[in-house]
Amino acid sequence: MIKEFASSTRENGGRVAILFLLFLLALWQFYSSGFSAFAIICVFPIIALAAIVTFRYQMVSFWALIVINYLVMWHGAPLPSGIPSSLYNEMLELLLIAFAIFNVKEVKFERLGNVMGICIMVWCSFCTLEILNDTCGLGINAGAWYQGARMMAFQLFYAFVVFTLYISNPKILIKYLYVWGILALFASFWVWKQKNIGFTPAESSWLHGAGSTTHIIAGGTLIRYFSIFSDAANFGVGIASTAVAFIIFGITTNIRKHKIFFFTVGIAAAWAMFPSGTRTAIACMIVGFMVYIFLSKSFKIAIPFTLVFGLLVFILAFTKIGQGNQQIRRMRSAFDKNDASSAARSINQATMRKYMAEAPWGIGLGMYGQQVPANNKFNLIATIPADSEYVFIWLRTGQIGITLFLLTTAIMIFGGCWIVFSKLKSPSLRGIGAGFCCAMVSQQLGGYGNMVLLQFPNCLTFYGGLAIVYILPYIEKEWMEYEQEQLAIQEEKKRLKLEKKRASRV
Repeated sequence: MIKEFASSTRENGGRVAILFLLFLLALWQFYSSGFSAFAIICVFPIIALAAIVTFRYQMVSFWALIVINYLVMWHGAPLPSGIPSSLYNEMLELLLIAFAIFNVKEVKFERLGNVMGICIMVWCSFCTLEILNDTCGLGINAGAWYQGARMMAFQLFYAFVVFTLYISNPKILIKYLYVWGILALFASFWVWKQKNIGFTPAESSWLHGAGSTTHIIAGGTLIRYFSIFSDAANFGVGIASTAVAFIIFGITTNIRKHKIFFFTVGIAAAWAMFPSGTRTAIACMIVGFMVYIFLSKSFKIAIPFTLVFGLLVFILAFTKIGQGNQQIRRMRSAFDKNDASSAARSINQATMRKYMAEAPWGIGLGMYGQQVPANNKFNLIATIPADSEYVFIWLRTGQIGITLFLLTTAIMIFGGCWIVFSKLKSPSLRGIGAGFCCAMVSQQLGGYGNMVLLQFPNCLTFYGGLAIVYILPYIEKEWMEYEQEQLAIQEEKKRLKLEKKRASRV
C-alpha cells in the first residue's frame, strides 16, 4: 500500500499527498471541533462508504448501536466535540428503521402491534401535544419542546421498534445477551480499575469538577465510582438491574457455557454495584429478585430467593455487620428514615407541589434553566434539582403527564410479565423473559429514586429488553430447536471427554 501511495505521488506531482494531508486535516477537525462545512465535504467519501457498508450489512449498525449506547457517556471517550451524545444513538436508530422500511417484505412489522407498542404510542402522542403547553407564558418554543420530547418519549419509541424488528431469531437473541454481558463485564472491570488503579485524566477532571459535590462525600473520605457511565447513580442502578437479569438468565438456562457466562456477568455486576455508593441500587436488586419469585412459578426457586434476600435486608436494616466498610455504611443508610438526604428531597418536593398545583400539564418539555427567565414564576421549578426521573417527568408534564406515564409503564410491564407467566412453555425462554421483566421493574424503582430511567445506556438497554419479551412467543418454536441443538452438542462434547478420560486410564 505504501509503495502504491509513493508511486501515485510521483506520477501526480504531489497532488495526492496534498489531498491526503487535507483529508487528515478534515479528520482532525471533525475530531476536535465537531461538524464544519470543510470537515463534512472532505469526510463525505467516508460517510458514503459507511452508508454503503451499513446498508449491505445492516446488523453491523445494530451492534454498533448497542456498543455506542453503552460507551457514549464514558468520560473521556474519544468522540468529536460539538455533537450531542444522544445524536449517535438517534441517527443509528433512524438508520435501522429506514433499513427495515426498505426491506418491508422481509421484516415482520406485524410484531409491532402489541401492548407495549400501543402504550408507547399513547405516551408519544401526549408528549407531542405538549408542544402546545404554554404554562410559563413564554409562547410555543418548538426547539425546546423537541429537545425534551426526543429524550422523554421518542427514544422509547425508537428502542421499541429497533429491538422488536432486529431481535428476530434465537441466535441473534443469544448474541445480544453476550454483547450486553461483555459490555457489563467491562463496566465492572472499569469500576475495579478506578477503585484500585485510579482514574484517567478526563475522569479525574470530571470527578473533581462537575461531579465533586455528589461523588466526593463524607468529608472527602468516600468516592462514589461511576465506571463508564455518566455518574454513580446511573451506574449503580443500571448495573444492579443488569445483575438481576443475568443471574436469572443463569439460573434458568440449560446450556452449560451460557450458564457459566451469565453467572459470571451477574456476580460481577452485583459486586460492581457497591463501589457506586448508590443506595437505591440495593433496593432495586432486591425488588427485581422479588418479582422473579412470582414469575418463576417454582417453590424450589422462590424459597431460597426469599430466604437469601430476606437475610440480606435484615443484615442491612437491623444489624451493624460490615459497618467498618464505607460503601456498606452508605448502602445501609437507605433504610434510615432520618437520613439527611431523604429529608432534603422531601422538603424540595413539598416546595414543588405548591408550584405544580397551578401547572396540571407541567411547565413544558425542554423547559430547563435558561429557557425560563429569572423573573418567571416557574423559574424555580425549571432550575431546582429533580432528584429522580419520576419527579423530572412530573415537573415537565404535570400531574396529568406523570399519571399517564405511570399507567402506560405499569401496563407494559404487566403485559410482559403475563407473557412470561402464561404464554411461554420453554422454561429457559421463560427465564430470559423473566430476567428482562425483573430488570425493568428494578430500573423503574431506580427511576423513583434517581435520574437514571431515561439516561444512557439504561433507556435503550431496559426498554429494548422489555420489547424483546413481547417477541418471545414468535420465536419460541425456533428457540426450542436451537436449545435442543446446543444440548446435543453439549452432550456430545461430554461423551467425547468421558471417552478420552477412560482411554487415558488404560
